[in-house]
Amino acid sequence: MASRYSTPLLSSTQKQFRLKTTRASALGRYPRIKYAISALLLLSLFSFMHNEDGVRKFAVYYAASLFPQPPDEFRPPIYTELREWEKNLPQHNPDLPFPEGKDGRYVLFSNSRVNLLGWNNKLNDMLLNTWLAHASNRAYVFHDFAWAETHYPWPVSSYREWHPRTPLNALFAGPSSGAPWEPTDNAPRAVALSYFDEVCPEAERRKINTRDVKPALENADGRVIFETWSTLLSEASERCIEIVAPSQEEDAWPEVWDMWFWGSERSISLWDAFIASPVSRLLGTSPIVQSAIDDNLGLFIPSTPAPLLSSSLSPSNEHATSSTGSRRAIDPFAHVFAIHVRRGDFKEACVEHAQLNSSFYNWNLLPALPDRYTPPLPPDGIQPAPGAHTLENARAILERCLPSIDAIVRKVREAKEDYSRSLQHSRSGQKKKKKHEPELDVLYVMSNDRTEWLHALLDDLKEDGNWALIVVNRDLKMSPQQKDVGVAVDMDIGRRAAVFIGNGWSSFTSNVVHRRLADGKAPISIRFW
Repeated sequence: MASRYSTPLLSSTQKQFRLKTTRASALGRYPRIKYAISALLLLSLFSFMHNEDGVRKFAVYYAASLFPQPPDEFRPPIYTELREWEKNLPQHNPDLPFPEGKDGRYVLFSNSRVNLLGWNNKLNDMLLNTWLAHASNRAYVFHDFAWAETHYPWPVSSYREWHPRTPLNALFAGPSSGAPWEPTDNAPRAVALSYFDEVCPEAERRKINTRDVKPALENADGRVIFETWSTLLSEASERCIEIVAPSQEEDAWPEVWDMWFWGSERSISLWDAFIASPVSRLLGTSPIVQSAIDDNLGLFIPSTPAPLLSSSLSPSNEHATSSTGSRRAIDPFAHVFAIHVRRGDFKEACVEHAQLNSSFYNWNLLPALPDRYTPPLPPDGIQPAPGAHTLENARAILERCLPSIDAIVRKVREAKEDYSRSLQHSRSGQKKKKKHEPELDVLYVMSNDRTEWLHALLDDLKEDGNWALIVVNRDLKMSPQQKDVGVAVDMDIGRRAAVFIGNGWSSFTSNVVHRRLADGKAPISIRFW
C-alpha cells in the first residue's frame, strides 16, 4: 500500500545523503576545524565509553483480551481485529452533523519524516499537531506508525510487509488516535486516514506546502509557530486541508515542529498551555501496553528482602509472599527506580550532538527540573555559535550523553539519596507520618545494549546499592503484540516509577518527563545523567 500518510522510508543511499546535507548545513561554515574536531570527538567517545484518573475516564479503550495472538510467536502481529476496531470508530460516519461527517473539517499532516528518527520523535510531532487541529476546530487525521528498519523490534526476515507498520492504538490511547474529547468539548474527533480519504477525496483538498509558511518562522518561539498555524487552519474556508512537504533537498525536515525546534528552548514557552490541554490530559496507556505491564508485575515484587541481581535469575519472583510484597500490591512501582541507559545506535547520535553543540531535547529543558546542562565556558570565555563547538563542549556532552559505568552508578546513588531527603523534608511539616513509606529497592534498567558492558554495569549497580531486585527490560516476557510496542511499555514503566533517570538528549526521556509531570510527580523524581 502506498504510504501517503508518511513519507516513505529512505534507502541507505538516501539516508547517507540526508545525513550529509543535514550536517553540512550546520557544520559547513567551519571547514578549517571540522576534520580535526571530528578526530578529537572520536578519541573522546572512546574515552567515555568505559493513575490514569480524572478526565482520562472518558477515553474509549478496546479490550486487549478480545484480540487473539497470532500462532507464530516469531513474527510481528497482524492486528486484524485492532484495525477493524479503528475502522469502526463512531466518528467514522459521514452522516454525523458538523463539524464531523461529510461536511466536517479535517487536517492531514502528510509532511512528517520523523518516523526515520523513531517512535518518540513521531509521538512529539503527533501530539502537537493534534493540539493544532483541536485549536482550529478540525479533526486530526491519524494513521499507522511506519517504522524505520533500524528501530523495528523484529528482524527483517520476519517482516509481514514493507514497510512495517503498527496501529497507533497499539502504542497509546487518547484523542490523537481517535478517543473522544471530554463530554463538554464539541471539537471533532480524530479520524483514520481511510475515512479521511472517503470524506475528503484528493480533488476536494487544499494542500498547504510547508515551504510557504516555515521560512518566516525560522527560529521563531513556539507560541509564534502555534499561533501562526492555528490561525491559518482556523481561517481557511476549505473543509479538507492537507499539509504537504517540499522535496527533501529543499527541506530535509519539513515538519511544522522540526528537529531544530525540538532541540532548542523554543518549545518551552508552550509547556504550560500544552500540559493543561486535553491532548495532554487525555493521553493514556493502550490496553496492549497495559497488558504487558500487568503480565510482568511479578518481576517488580521481591519475594524476599535478600539482594538479587536480575529478575531473570529469580523465577520465584512471580508472586510476592512477604508482608512487604502484599503492601506492594497497591502500587508496586512506588518502589521502583527506573533508569534509561541508551547505547547501541545512540552512540552515533551522541557524537552528532557533540558536533552540533546540541542542548537538551524538548521537555528535558524545563527549568524546574534538576541536572540542567550548562555548556562549559571555553578558555577564551566566548561560547561558540549555534551549530559550532569547542572540544570542551564536545567532551561535556559526551560525558553526559554516553555516561561511563562509574558515572551511572554515582548518579543513581545521588538521585536515590536526594529523593529520600525530599521525602523526609516533605514529611517534616506533616503532623502524621505515613505508616509505611515506600522503599526504593527495585531498580529497572531500560537499555538497548547487548554487550558485556551492560553486565559490568549491572554488577557495579548491585555492589553499590541496596537493591532487592535489579530488573532489565529484556527480562520482561511479552507476547508478539506486546513486543511490538516494547518501546511504549518501557516508557510507561518509566512514567510510573518513583524515580526516573534519563538521557537529556533523548526524545524517549522527554516523553517520559511529560507523562510524569502530567501525573503530578515531583521534579526531584526526574533526573538526567
